[in-house]
Amino acid sequence: MNVLIPVGIVVVIGLVAGIILTIASKVMFVPVDQLVLDVRAALPGANCGACGFNGCDDYAAALAEDKDTHNVSTAACPVGGADLAAALAGIMGVEAESADPKVAMVMCHGNSGAAKTIMEHNRIKSCKEANQFYGGQWSCRYGCLGMGDCADVCDYGAICINDGVAFIDREKCVGCGMCAKVCPKHIIEIHSKKSVVYVACKSGDKGAQTRKQCTVGCIGCMKCQKACKFEAITVENNLAKIDYDKCKNCGLCAKDCPTGAILNLRPKKKAPPKKAEEKTEAEATA
Repeated sequence: MNVLIPVGIVVVIGLVAGIILTIASKVMFVPVDQLVLDVRAALPGANCGACGFNGCDDYAAALAEDKDTHNVSTAACPVGGADLAAALAGIMGVEAESADPKVAMVMCHGNSGAAKTIMEHNRIKSCKEANQFYGGQWSCRYGCLGMGDCADVCDYGAICINDGVAFIDREKCVGCGMCAKVCPKHIIEIHSKKSVVYVACKSGDKGAQTRKQCTVGCIGCMKCQKACKFEAITVENNLAKIDYDKCKNCGLCAKDCPTGAILNLRPKKKAPPKKAEEKTEAEATA
């Protein structure tokens, strides 16, 4: 009897608790939207926030809630790209939107051969720590710290540190923006992959000071602004800035930049091979 009484009490408590939980589950039941589940299953799960929402769950909920007005784009996820945009459009029952692929850009290319150092701190292994320690080892307080925090958070192997500066592999980059979020100097920006001309400098110092710190820094000379035929580039606070809504990627600003602070990633056209007759004539003349 001494054993059966506590066992009975436990059984009764278990039954009562079970009944209470059953009633609570019915009262507090929240219906699941199948559309949200379908959209969420299609999303990559990167939770990077590059779509403008707080992760994939938030984006999926926003799409499902917007199923009647269609104000939320099905092409907002840069990680999934055009294939995901088409898949989401199919789930939502709308026309597929054209996705604009994004890519990260490092607005600095002042490597160890161009930028001057003011100290050595071998014990510091992260950009965050280096930035807190007198702003880093470079004389330019705006430049890339080159410790690789951006590379550590990249899930796609699209970033590496090359000669003290972060380098983006545009073929691997999906434009998720994780690298931009972790950069303490805020020199990584996310732009359309169509944009191939950009100012690889963030210095706000005057030209004379910038020249002392880095040989490839923007000196605010305004030659690029004068060269641009589309009014797409202006110099503000000693730094050239490009309006990508106006920029045509012509590269005239990069040609006229005296320090090489403006980069043009557009592939150069190869010169056509000389014809055999031209070669023979040239050889005979020689």
